[in-house]
Amino acid sequence: MSRRALDELGLGPIWIRRDQLAALARDAAPEEAQDEPAPGVVIPRPAAPAAAATAGTPSPAATKASRAPVVVIPDARTRAAPQADIKPAENERSRDIAAMDWETLEASIRACTACALCEGRTQAVPGVGDRSARLLIVGEAPGAEEDKRGEPFVGAAGKLLDNMLAAIGEKRGDGVYIANVLKCRPPGNRNPQPPEVAECAPYLARQIALIRPTVIFAIGRFAIQTLLKTDAPISALRGKVHRHDETPVVISYHPAYLLRNLPDKAKAWQDLLLLGEQLAATKSGD
Repeated sequence: MSRRALDELGLGPIWIRRDQLAALARDAAPEEAQDEPAPGVVIPRPAAPAAAATAGTPSPAATKASRAPVVVIPDARTRAAPQADIKPAENERSRDIAAMDWETLEASIRACTACALCEGRTQAVPGVGDRSARLLIVGEAPGAEEDKRGEPFVGAAGKLLDNMLAAIGEKRGDGVYIANVLKCRPPGNRNPQPPEVAECAPYLARQIALIRPTVIFAIGRFAIQTLLKTDAPISALRGKVHRHDETPVVISYHPAYLLRNLPDKAKAWQDLLLLGEQLAATKSGD
């Protein structure tokens, strides 16, 4: 692995041993592991009451108010139902999708009008890469740049993902396919909604069936919860190999999240080591 790739991940010298990385992650991260925050409304701390006119120091009430924590309340407009409650559509459309070849599948994705996301998209984003890939990377949904270019994981988050792959000897398009749970951009990059995931789920299921990857790398809360059908937080799921049907699944944080939360890059490196080990194990078992 290259020094440059590790530098891009913010992981420091390449000679750090793996047993030291665990200590690095503990030291760098806050005491309580934080998952990717859901969009919400931040309520500012209340202004401290004015100090008594005869006193030169703040009143006890002012001191208490100044120490009050910021409270985050999820915005009702973007609050999503638990991913474990999502029921993928079982109908004639999903059965048709399950029989599609690659060309028909991608054409169907680009022309899809099954949910309201089609109304605001520039274009749908089916996925990109090696159609016989050993490694399938599943993200959440296209962003603004992906919507413009029609390719998942471009821009800063895409560059970080490419560097993450390079650090374990993998490369976009070379034995790797990248797709999202949603194929169209949610307005304002809000969270995927359960009906949208349910309509897109047959597309992702067909991509998995066509690719037949040996390992899936799920990144981001919604990708993880959708594939694993769980509401558990990322912090509770990391460090283990999960299963989607019979396919091993390794999970980690979304690159866009890592760009905002640099200390968690050390945890992401541990996830990459696990991914690399799983890829090596499946390759040796071929």
